[in-house]
Formats: sequence, structure tokens, C-alpha cells
Amino acid sequence: MKSKETKAKTRYSDEELAEFKELILDKLEKAQRDYETLREVIMQSNSNDTTDTSPTFKVLEEGAATLSKEESSKLAERQQKFIQHLEAALVRIENKTYGICRETGKLIPADRLRAVPHATLSMEAKNRR
Repeated sequence: MKSKETKAKTRYSDEELAEFKELILDKLEKAQRDYETLREVIMQSNSNDTTDTSPTFKVLEEGAATLSKEESSKLAERQQKFIQHLEAALVRIENKTYGICRETGKLIPADRLRAVPHATLSMEAKNRR
């Protein structure tokens, strides 16, 4: 009788998918907060009141310089794209296709998914590109 270790897995178990879902939901919540912060920065950069110079105007990293509206817009755009990728990963979890490389059809290693939870390519496929 073959053990589970010798048989190649074709998908993650429901328990593993639940772990990834929790990780993604945490990252999604943080990403949405960061996105809202960036939007506030963009909105405030139109005004000339004292909030422009307040410590709360600094974004994301302690001691960061005040970002220009253009830089903030670019960051917000990237953050929005990241949010969309995380939301798509949640859909793949619901469909039980999460963690399957879209080029090789093999499982993406769990360590890679923990580091990049929205990954759709294994390192093997990514390196081929």
C-alpha cells in the first residue's frame, strides 16, 4: 500500500487551504488599510493646511519622506493590483485550484505560497520566463 508521501499530491487539502486563506485574509486586510492610507495622502496633497506637515502624513515607513502625489498614486495603483491578486487567490481557494502552477500543473511548494500567497507559477515555471 502506498503512503501519502510517495504519491504526488495534486492539490492542497481543505485544512491547508484554510491555512492559506487565513494568511491571505490577513495580508488583504493590511493591504486595504495601506491602500486607504495612500488614498488619504493623495486627497490631502491637494490642500495647503497644516495636516500636510503633520507626522501622520508620512506613509508606510517610519521616517519616510512625504511622498509626492504622483508617487503616492503609483503606490496606490500597485497596492490595488496586489489586492486584486489576493482576491483572485481567494477565489482559487474556493475552487480548490489554489497552489497549482498554471503552466506546469504541479503544486507550488507551500513555502513559496507562504511567502507569495498570490503566486500562480512555480519557481520552475517562473525561471523559464
